[in-house]
Amino acid sequence: MSKEHFDVVIIGAGLSGIGAACHLTQKCPDKTFCLLEGRETMGGTWDLFKYPGIRSDSDMFTLGYSFKPWASSQFLADGPSILNYIKEAAAEYHADSKIRYQSWVSSIAWDSADATWTITYEDKKNGKTKEISCNFINSCTGYYSYDGGYTPDFDGLSDYKGTLVHPQQWPEDLDYKGKKVVVIGSGATAVTLLPELAYDTAHVTMLQRSPTYMAAVPGHDPSVDLVRKLLPEKLSYRVNRTTKIGIASAFYTLSQRFPKGVRRLMLADVKRKIGSNVDMKHFEPNYNPWDERVCAVKSGDLFKAVKGGSASIVTDHIDRFTEKGILLKSGKELEADIVVSATGLELKFMGGIKITVDGDDFDITQKMNYKGVMIEGLPNLGNTFGYTNASWTLKADLTSEYMCRLIKDMDKKGVQKVVALNNDLSVTKSNFLDFQSGYVQRAIERFPKKGSKLPWKLYQNYPVDLVMLRYGKLADGKLRFSKATGQRSASLRKAS
Repeated sequence: MSKEHFDVVIIGAGLSGIGAACHLTQKCPDKTFCLLEGRETMGGTWDLFKYPGIRSDSDMFTLGYSFKPWASSQFLADGPSILNYIKEAAAEYHADSKIRYQSWVSSIAWDSADATWTITYEDKKNGKTKEISCNFINSCTGYYSYDGGYTPDFDGLSDYKGTLVHPQQWPEDLDYKGKKVVVIGSGATAVTLLPELAYDTAHVTMLQRSPTYMAAVPGHDPSVDLVRKLLPEKLSYRVNRTTKIGIASAFYTLSQRFPKGVRRLMLADVKRKIGSNVDMKHFEPNYNPWDERVCAVKSGDLFKAVKGGSASIVTDHIDRFTEKGILLKSGKELEADIVVSATGLELKFMGGIKITVDGDDFDITQKMNYKGVMIEGLPNLGNTFGYTNASWTLKADLTSEYMCRLIKDMDKKGVQKVVALNNDLSVTKSNFLDFQSGYVQRAIERFPKKGSKLPWKLYQNYPVDLVMLRYGKLADGKLRFSKATGQRSASLRKAS
């Protein structure tokens, strides 16, 4: 009995996967495809995370899809609104009917003879292992494990009598009203949680080892509404999106070229917002702006909470947990009824899926990424990995567009296989991501490499990628196109 076959299989039905499906229906309407989603629902991150105040840390004109206007007045949107937006897109482009839920992909195997992938997955509804085949895979699995976040092995944790939670597994029935809460961490999750918890807790403290750059971002932008009044919906969305991309790109470029000046401006703005009674040492990182991601503070809410006294920030190291809370290296003890370990994620590249090519194990960690889309030596597979210095969706959109261009071009050429190969011995390899954050450094060896030259180099720059992926030559000398030695009969295909 032959395996069910599709032209394209998208792994993951989160923000990226639904976007990829929508692009495919628009640009390659003749292609059969399905989405394999390991969980019971679509939405990925925006369905998984339930902690108070969950929101975007990128503006919705760049986090939103290029093909679907963001109609809300929210600039930084809450999680439920983003999830609803994803579901709307899936329904509008009929991607929702293509999703196979509770289908957990364990391995993929490439066969050069017929230029197809065989995908093995567990159908969690009945516990059976199943296989399907396809010509192309678009991996939209995100970058972290959905099984659980990272919590350090804290000394003395067994002595603690309070409640310890990780934001990735926030209990629905957690009652924090009137409680003393400590949030460990200084990233986007902690920055979001602190002001939200401050409304109802007796006091909330953000405990950080070192400060992070923070910047106040408006919850509502009047200029957006003005553009909407003057222009039709799709055009106004394009104008607002382009404007926000330009501003973000300019800010990043200025930060790289004039780090000291940008640092002074950012810290001066924080100083104005927190007032003279709060110690600025908690907001002064020991690195330059955008060496790590800048945390967006919605409407300055964190600064208001700290200035008003309902929240505070402590910069110190944990010595151990105690019965009542946390003992710091300085000797101070932070009492806490609840401790939130906003200490990062467990990173995974392509969901940790096992890969074989013509029967041989494929070690992705020894290969370079190609244009931030494909992997050196890995045929007919695209991988979506968004920006670390801008919205994830900006790169996800470009990746899906590029994959559609590639598929259509191969149809015109009458070829079935494409693979990126490096023949330049002068290209050197380095880590895929430059961030020094602990959760990145713990997992960076599980990721592919980047190269020292294009197309193997990652610039983390949307304008550069826009030109390269949307308008650049497909036949660039690095991609090798070929025919299958024995093609699968078209009669074996089954429409999704």
